[in-house]
Amino acid sequence: MKQFGLSSKERIKSKNEFDLVYSAGEILFSSSQKFKAVFFIQRESEQSGIKTAFAVSRKSGIAVWRNRIKRLLRESYRLNKKEICSEVGLKKMGVFIVFSPNTINQKNSRKILLKEVMPEVNDLMDKIRTKL
Repeated sequence: MKQFGLSSKERIKSKNEFDLVYSAGEILFSSSQKFKAVFFIQRESEQSGIKTAFAVSRKSGIAVWRNRIKRLLRESYRLNKKEICSEVGLKKMGVFIVFSPNTINQKNSRKILLKEVMPEVNDLMDKIRTKL
């Protein structure tokens, strides 16, 4: 696994994994309530590591805006995943995380920048790390 990469092996793709996260996972909100993370921890998993997904509802805005939010969330996670990945690797567990916007949408936030998203994602990742 590359330090700053985000390969296809690190992404949640199957319906079974999404169902597992949404049915048995916990929900955390960022400090400003703009973003949320739904996560599921598999203790003593044969495949240790983190798998992530980035989901944005159609009600949030037009496709261009939704895709921008997903790109910003993905970039924020990719640049700051080192700490949580090392901790998960040491404890030999599997973690599934789905990041998504909570109260933020196109109507109340037309232009969104990486410097606004990155602290929120870091906050969510710190909260997840304390639950490990």
